[in-house]
Amino acid sequence: MRNVDRAVATIVGSAVGDALGAPFEFGPEGVFSARFPDAGGDGEMCGGGGWEPGEATDDTQMAVLVAESLLERGELNLPDIFARFQRWAAADPKDIGLQTEDVLTNGMPWDLAAAVHFQVNQRAAGNGSLMRASTSAVHFAPAGQSATMDAARRIAALTHGDRAAWEGTAIFHELIRRALTGVDPCSALPEVLDLVHPDHRQRYATVLAPDWHPDRATEFNGAVWPCLGSAVWALRNTTTFEEALRAAIDLGGDTDTVAAVTGGLAGAYYGPDAIPDRWTEPLHVPLPGFGGRVLRLGELVGLARRLEAGPAAGGG
Repeated sequence: MRNVDRAVATIVGSAVGDALGAPFEFGPEGVFSARFPDAGGDGEMCGGGGWEPGEATDDTQMAVLVAESLLERGELNLPDIFARFQRWAAADPKDIGLQTEDVLTNGMPWDLAAAVHFQVNQRAAGNGSLMRASTSAVHFAPAGQSATMDAARRIAALTHGDRAAWEGTAIFHELIRRALTGVDPCSALPEVLDLVHPDHRQRYATVLAPDWHPDRATEFNGAVWPCLGSAVWALRNTTTFEEALRAAIDLGGDTDTVAAVTGGLAGAYYGPDAIPDRWTEPLHVPLPGFGGRVLRLGELVGLARRLEAGPAAGGG
């Protein structure tokens, strides 16, 4: 399988997980399988809770904004990404994390907003930087391990002042980079954990261990480390893309983001043919604040192909 095919599956898989999990957000465990007990049936992309069937949430919307900045600017331009986030947030999207909203609307400049928020609140380790990382992970993968993890940390820091969020996003970037070459991302975890900042390494080693289960999480999966741990658990303990997403959503809680992260990892690992057509056909990504644009499968595939060419193709 070509890297570009896996890149497409990373971005489409993440968007599918987002849209599939959105109607079940903040619900209890097991609701998805209780409603759809027979895997492979129609109607799973059901919508609800204010979401249309196949409608992606802020997770994918912000991922697209990152992607379009990278492609249009030809480099990692952090002020430009932040400005796009602000424009989107000002357009009253259906869903936006409380922390992200505060950072984007507190009137501080791009390089201070998240840091000031963290200084005041002392809590900024939500999964909001992880949820949007599929596009940047694909784009920076060709540049190698150091570049991809550095980019992850810098983009995460735009909205999250806690280094825990930076490190979780960096781990995801590096797992995707390795998966794009055909490596099982779970098998790469010991090496990747060695690259995590020492202050946060043990926290991630715990939730990414082979014997960890989401039932053992000490925080809600809206936090970055149990979110990533839950996604890796879902991938590790299933054998298909579909099974991985069902397992992720059945955990309950922050189902759209856990499924988006799972979908990115599982897409990179299994490839595009593993993603069911019945899930991709209704998929669509509105972009509030950007002229009523709505991206569908074809646009996401095109975006992924352009991103996969890597930073050098964009001139930066």
